Amino acid sequence: MSLAMKLTGLLLRGKPNVFVTEERLREALCHNPPDAPVPESLRRRCLVSTGTVDGHEVITLTPRAGATGTEVIYLHGGVYVRPLVSAHWRIIEALIRRTGATFVVPLYGLAPRHTADDAYRFLDTVYATVVQRAGNHPVLLAGDSCGAGLSVGLAIRCRNEGLRPPAGLILFSPWLDVTMTNPGIPALTPLDPMLAPAGFIAAGRDWAGGRDVTDPLVSPLQDTLENLPPITVYQGGHDILLPDAEKFTTKARAAGTPVDLRVWPTAFHVFVGAGWTPEARQALRDAAARIRSAGRN
Repeated sequence: MSLAMKLTGLLLRGKPNVFVTEERLREALCHNPPDAPVPESLRRRCLVSTGTVDGHEVITLTPRAGATGTEVIYLHGGVYVRPLVSAHWRIIEALIRRTGATFVVPLYGLAPRHTADDAYRFLDTVYATVVQRAGNHPVLLAGDSCGAGLSVGLAIRCRNEGLRPPAGLILFSPWLDVTMTNPGIPALTPLDPMLAPAGFIAAGRDWAGGRDVTDPLVSPLQDTLENLPPITVYQGGHDILLPDAEKFTTKARAAGTPVDLRVWPTAFHVFVGAGWTPEARQALRDAAARIRSAGRN
């Protein structure tokens, strides 16, 4: 573990964990801030356009120089109940800088006001628009935490509907099963400086809406995971979502879907947002190389 990673983990442990109980999460949601604005550094690097689809904002960032034509739809994390934050923009900016890809950031509606069904209606339109605009260039899906899980759900939906599949999936600490019933979770909970199962279970129930929490579009781990595009998973070892990432990898590979799981044993949830750590920089370099590779294939 690098010193930067160790110090960042200690700082995170010093902050209140709003996921310890459902009640604490509900209280925190009463004070949700708005989505973080696009930082000036990204505005200098990219042409930024904003549109509205189904009442939700979609932000498109195209590099001013060196654009490759590759497009990445990035779905932010936040347990489906919290907005986009500055760490998400740091991840996106790092990947744009390393790839020249255009990033599309759809601000899907959050639970409990919105549900998975609302998100998929919105994302169906976003995805179709991006694919049409990209033409022969690749379109990838990427995201962190719940956004990574939603990326898998969107790939499942493309497969089920016979749509053009994404060229690949880049997943940072994905939330793949909202039931949080994996028996490996309790042992990791004391090590995780950020997350706890109780709040996640409540948020997942809200997100499911009228669907069962085991529906594959809510908990992608429950899908067969057959005939999906190549997937790369970046995961920290001190993250309660690791056991489901491992289970997902085993199941997907058995179904014939190529999955590469990369684990940093002492890293925390979505550690790639801590770009000052060597672990994050290594993971982001690898993710960028995979995005560039999709553009060459």
